Amino acid sequence: MNDLLIRALRREPTERTPVWFMRQAGRCLPRYRELRMEEAFLDIVADPRTAADVTSLPLEYFPVDALVLFMDLSTPFEAAGLSVEMRSGVGPVVGAPWSGPEDVGRLQSFDPRDRLEHVLEAIRILVARERVPVLGFVGAPFTLCSYLLRGSRVSRLTGLRALVRGRVGLWDRLAGFWVEHLAEFAIAQHEAGAAAVQVFDSWVGVLDPETYRTRVLPHTRRLLRRLAAAGVPAIHFGTGNPALLPALADAGGDALGVDWRLPIDQAWEAVGADRAVQGNLDPAAILAGEEAALAATDDVLRRVDGRPGHIFNVGHGLDPASDPAVIRAVVDRVHSFEAAGV
Repeated sequence: MNDLLIRALRREPTERTPVWFMRQAGRCLPRYRELRMEEAFLDIVADPRTAADVTSLPLEYFPVDALVLFMDLSTPFEAAGLSVEMRSGVGPVVGAPWSGPEDVGRLQSFDPRDRLEHVLEAIRILVARERVPVLGFVGAPFTLCSYLLRGSRVSRLTGLRALVRGRVGLWDRLAGFWVEHLAEFAIAQHEAGAAAVQVFDSWVGVLDPETYRTRVLPHTRRLLRRLAAAGVPAIHFGTGNPALLPALADAGGDALGVDWRLPIDQAWEAVGADRAVQGNLDPAAILAGEEAALAATDDVLRRVDGRPGHIFNVGHGLDPASDPAVIRAVVDRVHSFEAAGV
């Protein structure tokens, strides 16, 4: 069993740097595009065997050291009584009767081991047949709640910032609901065999450090502490605002996922020596072609300089236009970096 990623999470020395990519399952893979011509996104997620097959697809293109489960951050919404539609170029859109965060009282409590059993079964299928770790994931409360508002991403995030600042009691109720249910969903994924769980706070970078610390950090910390108490290794990922890194580290996680807006050595200094760090190749470097992608990969690896606790990844998800051949070249470079003496 390839346990490089798990050892890196514990900041143990590894014979080579583990690598995987956010959004590696789908999007840029030709076989996934063919499948999407026949099946809708949510139908794939709902079928454990098909979801497992898509999760495994990256291994046919590049030898990553972990598989990230094929689903969406919004997957728990239907379990909570919300209808969801996946719109191309938009993402998850919550339909009627949801009209905004005021409807928090309509959210239905659920047991993920029952209502999200199809996700757990996909994990069990993968663990039984693959030799690399399977990563589960959930959204952090702030990012997950951003999908509950209507409008463009900009307007939704503006509305959520206003809610966090101006309707504190409502925000605490809404975030509190999701902390409890997301924690149980993450723990259930680990019980099913997921080696670790990534907590995505993809849009938290729109917040200033003070608002994050006072209004959002307490909820994310509760979530991550629940995972730690249950023995679930966790990668805490946030993007968009380097000024938040110390606060994100304070919220918890065995590793911090960092984007490309700071060189990784500087980001690690902000996060602290007691954490593993994941990242931080700019996805645009892959779009720029193999030469540019390998140069950027070398820069990340040189800055890390073999320090234990590094997991190589992009600083956000792979772009759909990414060339699998370039991604393969990046993986090969990461795997051979020390041996090649680059």
